[in-house]
Amino acid sequence: MTIPNTEIELVTDALTDQLCDLLVLAVFDKRKLSPPAQKIDQACDGKLTSLIDQGELDGKKGATLLIPEISGIRAQRILLIGCGKQGKFGLTEYQEVCHKAISQSCRSNIKHVIVTLPELVSPDHDQGKDNPGVYLEQAVVAAYNALYRFDALKSDRSEKKNEAPQPARIGFSFDSALDPKSAQAALSRGIAIGRGVSLARELGNLPGNICNPTYLADQALALAKALPITTTILEEAEMEKLGMGALLSVSRGSRQPAKLIVMEYKGGGKSEQPVVLVGKGLTFDAGGISLKPAGAMDEMKFDMCGSASVFGTVQAIAEMKCPINLVGIIPSSENMPDGDANKPGDVVTSMSGKTIEILNTDAEGRLILCDALTYAAKFKPAVIIDIATLTGAVVVALGSHATGLLGNDEALVQDLLQAGQITRDRAWQLPLWEAYQDQLDSNFADMANIGGREAGTITAACFLSRYTGDYNWAHLDIAGTAWKKGKLKGATGRPVQLLSQYIITRAKPQT
Repeated sequence: MTIPNTEIELVTDALTDQLCDLLVLAVFDKRKLSPPAQKIDQACDGKLTSLIDQGELDGKKGATLLIPEISGIRAQRILLIGCGKQGKFGLTEYQEVCHKAISQSCRSNIKHVIVTLPELVSPDHDQGKDNPGVYLEQAVVAAYNALYRFDALKSDRSEKKNEAPQPARIGFSFDSALDPKSAQAALSRGIAIGRGVSLARELGNLPGNICNPTYLADQALALAKALPITTTILEEAEMEKLGMGALLSVSRGSRQPAKLIVMEYKGGGKSEQPVVLVGKGLTFDAGGISLKPAGAMDEMKFDMCGSASVFGTVQAIAEMKCPINLVGIIPSSENMPDGDANKPGDVVTSMSGKTIEILNTDAEGRLILCDALTYAAKFKPAVIIDIATLTGAVVVALGSHATGLLGNDEALVQDLLQAGQITRDRAWQLPLWEAYQDQLDSNFADMANIGGREAGTITAACFLSRYTGDYNWAHLDIAGTAWKKGKLKGATGRPVQLLSQYIITRAKPQT
């Protein structure tokens, strides 16, 4: 795994006394220095003011100025970074600037960097003023995102050899209004979530010839050795005994055996009902007999990003020792064309006993999820949330910015929306009205596995809702947010932040 191993720490002493390779300071629009920058400017006899007054930096968001060997302080270099208009500097802008600052330090071959950005005061009333620790936490997560790079499969002769090393240490200074205990807690949360996001990105980025269902099962067993997690792997024979005909119908077309992976973290009371996360684990999706177009088919290795987010969230919550019970369930398979693969028109029987007419073999995610959702009932969940790269329709509807969110419990939906707002790992609610259910009607089975071209994201959720009627359930369609395309191609690790924040908030009343 290539998860960043940089040491992350708090800085509490005076900035002028800090010996480091790089000190990051903020400048707002119209050359206004941030409070930490003002302190440093005073210590170095107005050198910073003199430079920016000469037009070296005007405070435009993302602009940077590297200043070497400045007298009056112990830091060897200063990086001034523009933050834009102070009145419009919210958490989204803050995350972007934190990411840019750490990325810049990597390019500058820095070993020890101190970042003062968590000291910035934001007008975000629902964030910084009510929950000041969120800025420190998000700075740490942004640092992990900036440090992460997927280079495990590059040879020594590749560009990997010429890349600038990551900083060995990153220190974050924090606002004195945040007491040291709260600051340390925020730092620890940021580290755990940052590591969880990195794990999700790593699993998502691995190619399908490495990251197959067996590999995912092995990773779950490895987590159980490292953390207070109990992992159980159900093999195909056990799934067959349970009647998981929908899940197993997908794996028939693959040479890779399917796995049902269950990870349990018990941080709450013995009688406390758990939060259950179900993540789609299609390690490669060729579409089956309904074969996908060749263009961008390589991106179908990302079809397991729902399962990757469950891995990342379970790891983060366990590392935080969060006082809650959590279960992660991952149905994992490949979807390949083969003589024994599903055919359009086939009818399969799910674990629930409901029959499904398969009109399109490329709508396979819901087939593996429905059996996992039925299986989840054994844990008597307080709530259940499934996460899946389920439909291309959600990309058309929401693009790459928001995850699609649907559910049968409005309180759960609102809590997830709020968690997304706090972290800026946002979701957007779509309707789950009964009128859409008719699109799944079948002449030959209890339901069809697709509902036509209209409202594809909604009808996919309607399908899943037929297996979740006995508990509070929400569905996150991450097909538009799980990975980036083009030059920045790679897994994003979403929605680990959203899920982690939801679980942390849910656990708070018990602390």
